[in-house]
Amino acid sequence: MNTGLELSQGFRAVPKTGVIFVMTEAMKAGYRPGDPQWVNLGQGAPETGSLPGAPERIGQFTVSEEDCEYSPVDGLGELRDAVAELYNIRYRQGRGSLYTRENVAISAGGRVGLTRVISTIGRTNVGHFLPDYTAYEELLDSFSSFVSIPILLDPERDYSFSADDLQREILGRGLSAILLSNPANPTGKVLSDELLRSWVDVSRSLNCALIVDEFYSHYIYSNTRKTISAAEFVDDVNRDPVVIIDGLTKNWRYPGWRVSWTVAPKRIIESLSSAGSFLDGGCPRPMQRAALQLVTPEIANQEATAIQNTFTHKRSLMLKGLTELGVTVRTEPEGGFYCWGDLSKLPEPLRNGMAFFREALKDRLITVPGAFFDINPGHRRPDRPGRFENYSRFSFGPAAEQLVVGLSRLNDLVGRFR
Repeated sequence: MNTGLELSQGFRAVPKTGVIFVMTEAMKAGYRPGDPQWVNLGQGAPETGSLPGAPERIGQFTVSEEDCEYSPVDGLGELRDAVAELYNIRYRQGRGSLYTRENVAISAGGRVGLTRVISTIGRTNVGHFLPDYTAYEELLDSFSSFVSIPILLDPERDYSFSADDLQREILGRGLSAILLSNPANPTGKVLSDELLRSWVDVSRSLNCALIVDEFYSHYIYSNTRKTISAAEFVDDVNRDPVVIIDGLTKNWRYPGWRVSWTVAPKRIIESLSSAGSFLDGGCPRPMQRAALQLVTPEIANQEATAIQNTFTHKRSLMLKGLTELGVTVRTEPEGGFYCWGDLSKLPEPLRNGMAFFREALKDRLITVPGAFFDINPGHRRPDRPGRFENYSRFSFGPAAEQLVVGLSRLNDLVGRFR
């Protein structure tokens, strides 16, 4: 008789990494979502309530009978049109080549969008950067059709990477695609203006796909107060190998809606739709209908301005607090809502990100150890101490009042070991 136990032996264990590991351990220590006794400086989502100057938050919407049907796998045509128009108005005014719905696919969240993209990559070499988003580790190991190759960013160079560096990596390692977050998670480094243009130029000239996770592209802390996208520097939307992934999660502060989109050449969108037909089946219709009122240029730009005003203040709070504690932030975040903190100057045992995390839990405080950002798909690298063991990621996604409490608890924590 087949009980199912025998079948389970054919499955591999998928480790909890990054924020998933952190939240699992925090719950073992007593954390529950919404518990006011805890402060989550590890959270990967922004505060979702009202912000000064932001559009009114959507608290309810109507679900029609039609919305109970399946959605097209590539998304509702109206939403695909709206996303294409948003990119054209923001980044492609006066350009001869414009995005249409054929350049847009809708997915049920950023991870699903990224999974669709990664699943369509053929037998080739794919570059990724260190440090970068923790979820890339399992994602890049989920499909055996390509080899993922790490590219180390140097903190001594302020995590900078020039177009010449990019070209050298593509040619030297035989890369056909590169995956990156921009703004970068966790360092907050931003590719913008002429540097971003030069990266797109290299991608085009060497026919190397640039897969850009732009989920933090409203969180820009420069004086120009603008959003960023590689879409601005694409020459031909159907020929340039630039794939952009974004959604409502961070930039519109609706993480629970699970609505994202991919903007890319038509032939890539067709492949993503085919992949979606067996991977996920498509994004729920009701959420796509509701999203239509959010992706207008007016609402999107208003939200971006409100985010920048509020998060600039929170960024200052976090930087000041960490510096006073003795945490070194080598690169002040130019984008996103994280500080990448070097713990090396703290007293022992707090110089290690995992030990810091464990001690912080005792004060009902959550952080993310830096080791999780040393992404190692397939765990092919030798088992030796990682590059970012003495780092931690501190989120200023929570409301300012929570940040003040969190920084106070961090001060108490460090004080116990001085």
